Amino acid sequence: MGFARTCSVALVGVEGVVVEVQADLEPGVAAFTLVGLPDKSLTESRDRVRAAVVNSGAEWPQKKLTVGLSPASVPKAGSGFDLAVACAVLGAAERIDPRVLADVVMIGELGLDGRVRPVRGVLPAVLAAADAGYEQVVVPECAAAEASLVPGVSVLGIRSLRQLIAVLTDEPVPDEEPDQQGRPDPLLAGLRMPGTGAATGLHDVGAVPHDHGHDLADVVGQLSARTALEVAAAGGHHLFLEGPPGAGKTMLAERLPAVLPRLGRQESLEVTAVHSVAGLLPPGKPLIDVAPYCAPHHSATMQALVGGGQGVARPGAVSLAHRGVLFLDETPEFSSRALDALRQPLEAGHVVIARSAGVVRFPAKFLMVLAANPCPCGRFSRTGTLCECPPSVIRRYQARLSGPLLDRVDLRVEVDAVTRGELTARGARGESTAAVAARVRAARERATARLVGTPWRTNGEVPGRELRSRWRAGPGAMDEAERNLERGVLTARGLDRVLRVAWTVADLAGHDRPDAGDVALALQLRTGVPRGVPMAIGAPV
Repeated sequence: MGFARTCSVALVGVEGVVVEVQADLEPGVAAFTLVGLPDKSLTESRDRVRAAVVNSGAEWPQKKLTVGLSPASVPKAGSGFDLAVACAVLGAAERIDPRVLADVVMIGELGLDGRVRPVRGVLPAVLAAADAGYEQVVVPECAAAEASLVPGVSVLGIRSLRQLIAVLTDEPVPDEEPDQQGRPDPLLAGLRMPGTGAATGLHDVGAVPHDHGHDLADVVGQLSARTALEVAAAGGHHLFLEGPPGAGKTMLAERLPAVLPRLGRQESLEVTAVHSVAGLLPPGKPLIDVAPYCAPHHSATMQALVGGGQGVARPGAVSLAHRGVLFLDETPEFSSRALDALRQPLEAGHVVIARSAGVVRFPAKFLMVLAANPCPCGRFSRTGTLCECPPSVIRRYQARLSGPLLDRVDLRVEVDAVTRGELTARGARGESTAAVAARVRAARERATARLVGTPWRTNGEVPGRELRSRWRAGPGAMDEAERNLERGVLTARGLDRVLRVAWTVADLAGHDRPDAGDVALALQLRTGVPRGVPMAIGAPV
């Protein structure tokens, strides 16, 4: 009778659960039983593991074999358990010393030839292993740089099961051709596995900077829209741009991520974990340290926006835009069901998805930018001279954006068509991204200093009751906004959001607290109604 155990990780959303993989060999008719609530892809690992072990030069035990995955109550999915199952079997067969395997976490899929293939979710899996106290992790070579982002964990990147067996048995490590399906990374550079004398690790690989390649100076005119973009970036406020085709709505949205501050270490790990689970990490860039940008097509389903799918739920666009920008171009063309599903993540900052396999939770703190034409043909204006859409069609088109969704949008701006003079004028380029980003960073620093000791980091996150009680505007500054509440122009939520935006305008202008001018600009940005307020931040009223 032989017994061995090692560990792997089961992912539930972007959170991992360490799973003990146990292998037991008993005399009897040769059979392979896998228990512990596996899904279909994991059940198929029996054939993959057997072929990989044999093709790696090891002998497959001809006994009754039972492999258990504990805790059995946690659903397990995917092919990332292959490596742990193979090593547990070889440990039970005494090909590998079982004591070497006990405190090692193994993540990777096996090919029939014994090569180790990459899997999704390596970063959150290694984070879960580190939180559980494990210090040694084995992953595919191409995912070693991603796993090395977790501090305090020694990472071994391998190309094949044959290499891993040699490392764990203190034998010469055979050379293998790199896996062409993965991202090439250095191998065997200095890590020592427990119980061995072989140097088998790799060095820590840092993040690769990424430039979005867009500059705000490319946008011609559009002073009000540029101001709204700056306010949105400084305070984390959602933005709605309405205007004809070609006015620059998409250009503005594409340049917003570069205006946002770079992500901190914890934020980078959160964003990278989501993209790792989705299998969307860019090659050669294991850490995402800039605000992500996600722009789904208007035909996207509700599951594509908020996450879901059959079996194990996958993150949707709102989670892929976590800590970044979600841009919905041609917003009225999205299904009303998909748009209304955005209301919960907008308020909660996360998405909870219930499926038969369990309940998963994905982070979804994003800055939303909506863009729409004024009518189906896009040529509607205040005079209506070019538009041929009937009034009923225009009303029906604009009604596709529900009131509850728009009430959660802090900034609403009309983007007018660019005139010939603006387009052909020399020296008409606006401020660069660098200049605007510097003001945004300064404004966020003011907000951070004011909000120190609270769970909030930007003005857009502060609840209305806290604003009204702890951070009031200047005397008489809110009078006009309160009159709009009495006339029904603003809802109670809308009044709170005007105060939020006013604090952001004050931070950009360097004011200690919002004055009447800051509130007037915030009210104009909130309602979209021109009030004769200068759109430049800090301009005299």
